[in-house]
Amino acid sequence: MPPINVQGKFAIITGAGSGINLCFARLLLSKGCSVLIADLSLTPPAEPLLTATHPHGARCLFKPTDVTIFSQLESLFPFAISSGLGVPDIVVPGAGIFEPEWSSFYHGDPVGEAESRYRTIDVNLVHPIKLTRLAISEFLKAKKPEAAVIHCSSIAGQVGKLGTPIYSATKFGISGFVRSMAELEGAFNIRISAVAPGIIKTPLWEKNPEKLVMFVEGKDEWIEPEEVAEAMLRLVEDAELPGGTVLEVAKDNQRVVAYFNDPGPREAVRKGTKGLSLGRGQEFDFKMLNVLAKERGDTVPVEVKKQH
Repeated sequence: MPPINVQGKFAIITGAGSGINLCFARLLLSKGCSVLIADLSLTPPAEPLLTATHPHGARCLFKPTDVTIFSQLESLFPFAISSGLGVPDIVVPGAGIFEPEWSSFYHGDPVGEAESRYRTIDVNLVHPIKLTRLAISEFLKAKKPEAAVIHCSSIAGQVGKLGTPIYSATKFGISGFVRSMAELEGAFNIRISAVAPGIIKTPLWEKNPEKLVMFVEGKDEWIEPEEVAEAMLRLVEDAELPGGTVLEVAKDNQRVVAYFNDPGPREAVRKGTKGLSLGRGQEFDFKMLNVLAKERGDTVPVEVKKQH
C-alpha cells in the first residue's frame, strides 16, 4: 500500500483528551488532518484545539464518549458525517487505563457483584476491537482507496507484569489482534498496526501515585508522548511498515517487534536503551504479592522464589 498523506484527511481518535492521543491529534492537525476527539472529557491543554485555526483548513471536533458503550462508538461515524468531516481515513482506538484499583486483579471488581466486571479489559481491549470492526465497515462502504487503524499496545504486551496482569493481558491481546489483521492491507488497502511504547510521561502514569513509585528519578527515563505520536504517524505514512506491524517505542529509539523469536525489550534494556524499564518495578510486584499473602493470613512479607 502506498503511504497515506495525512493532509486533507480525517481521523477519529478515542482518548485524545489527554496523553499520547492528544499529542497525536495535535500532530495530525498541524499537518492539515482534521480530528474528531472521542473521550469522556477534554483536559485544559486539549480545549484550545477546538477553536484554533489549523493548517489547510483542518478542523477539530469533540464528542463526549464512553468507549465501553458500543452505541457511543457506533455514533461517532454518523456524527462525523453530519458535522461535515465525512468518513474517517484514520481511526485510533487510543483510550486506555492502567489497571486502576477499581478494576484491578488484586483489588477491584469484587467477587459476588453480578454487574461487576474488569473494565480495564473493556477499555483497553474490547473497545479497540469493536471500533476497528466499525471502522472497517465504514472504510469499505465508502470505498476508501486506503485507510489506517493505529492501536496502542505496550512493552507490557511482550513481557507481562505481575503487578498489573490485566493491563498486560490487554496489551498482549492488542498485539495479537493487530497481527491477525495484517492481511487486510493486501486485500483492501486497510493498514492495521500498533505502537508498543515503554514508560511514557502521561496522566496514565502521573495520576497513578501507587504506580508512580516504581519510577526512580535520575535512573529511569520517561519517553515523551510526542515521540510516540511521531511513531504513530510513521505507521500511517511509512510504506515500509505494513499492516500487522507492532512498533516498539523507547527513548530516542524505535524497533519493529519481530513476528517470531523476537528478543523482546529486555535485550534493549541490557544494551542501555532508555524508557523501557523501571527501577522499582519489582517492588510494586512484591506489594501485590503481599495483597495475596494477607488473604492467606500471613503477617510477614512473602518470600519470593525465582522460577526463571
